[in-house]
Amino acid sequence: MKSRDPLIRAKRFQIDDARRRLGQIDTMIAEFERMAQDLERDISAEEERSGISDPRHFAYPPLALAARNRRDNLHRSAQDLKVQQEAARATLAEAETDLALVEAAGEMDRAGRVEAPGRRPPLRPGETARH
Repeated sequence: MKSRDPLIRAKRFQIDDARRRLGQIDTMIAEFERMAQDLERDISAEEERSGISDPRHFAYPPLALAARNRRDNLHRSAQDLKVQQEAARATLAEAETDLALVEAAGEMDRAGRVEAPGRRPPLRPGETARH
């Protein structure tokens, strides 16, 4: 039988790639959340400085309005990334399951090859067993 080593290496590569992708997504989510918190502080400081906290007020500071829009965009982007994060987790779990199956099949093949030399080939029609 063919060796399963190339298939196992490919599955391990898929797992490493999925972990790397998941790590990148986690990092981006954390960065977006940190940036949104920074913007929240900037918004609060600008509102306090101007004395106006209602964004619909005609004299609401443009800097605070722009920071609010940017913060909202960051929150939306983080939510989109969380969807991708769940998909990446599912991909990782699937790749790990596939690897476990391939490794188990490889173990079964190796165990079968170890037992094979002691077994006799099946009898052909009309042939009698010799002991």
